[in-house]
Amino acid sequence: MKQSIITNQSMQARRIMVEVFKTNVEDPYYANILVDQIQKVFVGYKANFDLEDCDRILRVICASGIIDALSLIDFFKDFGFYAEVLPDDPLPLQPSIVGKVTISNPHSSISNISRN
Repeated sequence: MKQSIITNQSMQARRIMVEVFKTNVEDPYYANILVDQIQKVFVGYKANFDLEDCDRILRVICASGIIDALSLIDFFKDFGFYAEVLPDDPLPLQPSIVGKVTISNPHSSISNISRN
């Protein structure tokens, strides 16, 4: 999941990127090792796991640029783990109105609206 968050710090706006990954990491011991290694290898990245989530989520935040998701996925492979970028959630569908709405007089009250 890619998100851009704009913050105002010292009167300068900066972009913060967030990427969310689905992983197969189950053990907190390995999760801690991976977080430490990610933050050493990928300068400017901050990472954390949510192992209680069914997708065993890894969140990576970068305040100084774009997150290199493919490099992180390869990094996981090197450690014997799996990771994939979770797609952005689509907006929930809004119920649609079936049929055509006509307004007999645009300056009249709502009671004059009819559906065809």
